[in-house]
Amino acid sequence: MNILFLRHSAGFEHSYLPDAEVTFKQIGKANGWGVLTTHRLDRITAENLEKFDVLAFATTGNLDFDEDQKQAILDFVKNGKGFLGVHNATDSCYEWTEYGEMLGGYFAGHPWHQEVGIVVEDTNHPATKMLGDHFTVKDEIYTFKNYDREKTHVLMRIDNDTVDLEKGNREDHDYAMGWCHPYGEGRVMYTALGHPDELWYQDWFREHIVGCIKWAAGIER
Repeated sequence: MNILFLRHSAGFEHSYLPDAEVTFKQIGKANGWGVLTTHRLDRITAENLEKFDVLAFATTGNLDFDEDQKQAILDFVKNGKGFLGVHNATDSCYEWTEYGEMLGGYFAGHPWHQEVGIVVEDTNHPATKMLGDHFTVKDEIYTFKNYDREKTHVLMRIDNDTVDLEKGNREDHDYAMGWCHPYGEGRVMYTALGHPDELWYQDWFREHIVGCIKWAAGIER
C-alpha cells in the first residue's frame, strides 16, 4: 500500500506538520507501507495519484488546484481509493464546494484549547477501538459547519460536560471529533485531533492514525 501525505499551508501553518511527516514515515516503515510526504500541490495529478491507495491532507487555506487536479482528487476517491483528512484538513478549500461535501464539513472555529473529554461513539472501529469509550486529550478543539451526522458515521464527539458550552458555536451542541463515510466506491476518514506537536509521538495517537489509514485503505472495516 502507498500513501501520499500533502501538508500544504495556504493559510495558517501548524507547527505539528514536520512531526506528522515523521510519524507518517515511521508508521509506514513499521507497517510495510510506502509513504511520500510533500508540500507541493503539483504532485496532485491523475497520473501521479494512480500510484497511491490513500491520499492524506493536512492543509489550510484555499489550495490553488486547477480543475483537472480537483477532478483527479474526487475521482481518486470515487473510484475506490481512500482519503484521510487530519485536523486542519477541514480548514481548507472553502471555495471548492465538492471538497467540503466529500470531507463532511468545514472548520467553524476553535473555541476550546484545553483538556477535554472525548466520548467514543464507535468502540469497534479500527480508528477508535484503542481509545475505550471515553478519554481525555489536550488539543485545539475544532467545531464545524456544513457538518451533518446524518450524512456520515460519527466516531467520537466532545463530552459536553467537560467544556463551557457558552463558548460553542452550534445550536445543537453536536461537536464531533472524527467521522468516516463512503464516497462513491471509496472511503473518507477524518480526525479532528492532532494540533499539539507532542501528540504525534504518543503511542495511542499513533495507533489512532494507523487505524484511520487502515480504514481509509479498506484494510480494516
